[in-house]
Amino acid sequence: MEHVARKPPFTYPEVGATRGALPEGYHRFRLRRPIGRGRGLFERAGAEILAYRMQKGTRIFQHADTPTAEPGTNVTVRLGVGPLGITAPCRVVYLLDEPNRRGFAYGTLPGHPESGEELFAVEYDPADDTVYGLVIAFSRGATWYARLGGPVVELLQRFVAGRYLAALATSV
Repeated sequence: MEHVARKPPFTYPEVGATRGALPEGYHRFRLRRPIGRGRGLFERAGAEILAYRMQKGTRIFQHADTPTAEPGTNVTVRLGVGPLGITAPCRVVYLLDEPNRRGFAYGTLPGHPESGEELFAVEYDPADDTVYGLVIAFSRGATWYARLGGPVVELLQRFVAGRYLAALATSV
């Protein structure tokens, strides 16, 4: 009998919800910023996102099972510094591959201090040739310390999302 490795379940029931309306009961946010102009920039930025450049650019990337994002890929990020750092496991939920939108979403796994999902994407507006970086997320504390941190954790998430977009803009 062939051994099949079991993957741990996501820590939230609304898997894939960053595709549309974000679920109630979570801290939710959307950050969208222009990063430049042109279809070529959009193509390069899409490839950079799929290669985890947003996470690598903020120096939180630790490991991924695949060199580019694919559904089912396990991704580990490290939040914090030194002995205060926390390893946060995630799994890629889906890829976004539309004519004017590219990216991927990952969701939290057991051991992550938060419970929820985050979408990392780039959008192209053909009307004015603008390329936008995009982060959409919903989450809530999954550990006592994340729940205790409440509003501070939410501010930190927004700060990191801004760093993701800055990392993307400098990488392309």
